[in-house]
Amino acid sequence: MLKPGFEKQAPFEEPRRDEDVDMKSSVKIRARIRFDYRGKARPSRFFFGGKGTEEAAGELREQQAALWRNVPVQGVFIENIELGKIYTVYDEEMDGEIAFAPLELEVIADSLSFLIRFAVKEEFRRLKIMEPLGLKMSVQEMEQVFFEVHSQTKTQWMQRFRRYAD
Repeated sequence: MLKPGFEKQAPFEEPRRDEDVDMKSSVKIRARIRFDYRGKARPSRFFFGGKGTEEAAGELREQQAALWRNVPVQGVFIENIELGKIYTVYDEEMDGEIAFAPLELEVIADSLSFLIRFAVKEEFRRLKIMEPLGLKMSVQEMEQVFFEVHSQTKTQWMQRFRRYAD
């Protein structure tokens, strides 16, 4: 039973097939992604083993760089990894200096939906698409991008929930 006002069926229209509308793009996307890894100082136990914020940020960045080099990511080829200079920022809430270690990835992705997993990370700062200069997307590709945003965000929230629940 249909609700009142929905008795008529809407006419089904075929999508236009113009030469300028590309329904399936096979263009690879080259992008530059920046992460800033935050260093958390660890106090020393007894007389040794303590790390400052800069040292902790550098160590975390090195671990993540090793993961990016050695663990493959579906639909993404990592071309280059650049390590930037560690910088510090004053945090009013913590009343102290916090160090950040930047890392930039240059990647080639099969589609925009594969770049979403980078953008939902906590360390994510910037994504610059270098090639192509213009991109046409079909409705199906846009739906895939939105679905990927939803699923990656849900995954990140679940990971954070488990981390804080333990």
